[in-house]
Amino acid sequence: MDRRISEERRKQPTPAVSQFTFFGRRRNIRREGDRRKTPYVDRYSSSTFFFLVLILALNILDSLFTMMILDVKGREVNPIVRSVMDLYGSNFWVWKFGIVSLCTILLCMHSKVKAVKGIIIVLSSIYLTVVLYQILILSRL
Repeated sequence: MDRRISEERRKQPTPAVSQFTFFGRRRNIRREGDRRKTPYVDRYSSSTFFFLVLILALNILDSLFTMMILDVKGREVNPIVRSVMDLYGSNFWVWKFGIVSLCTILLCMHSKVKAVKGIIIVLSSIYLTVVLYQILILSRL
């Protein structure tokens, strides 16, 4: 027998960032109705954490290797990053790290959406490919 109270006990949905972000217990979405909405949880899986930290680490390596390649008269291929480099000079990595960190936080918050899990893995793979390519370039200099 279902012992739930017929009236919804929460009048407002749980916010994406709250006191439960670090100390909450919700790891999964239990109710089918909640799965149809954008699901937010309090705690994330270790695999999600691994891939998001991997993206941040590869972002740092990408910036470092880009600066090393530019020091030996290489050039930036990405036109967006190149324009930011023209504006901010060697401090472009601050802008890049900030943008990637913000996007990583948004990906983490929405990681229970099935499409986002795939996006996280694809982004990790792309970053890994870019960093490996940069290592190849640096090894030939």
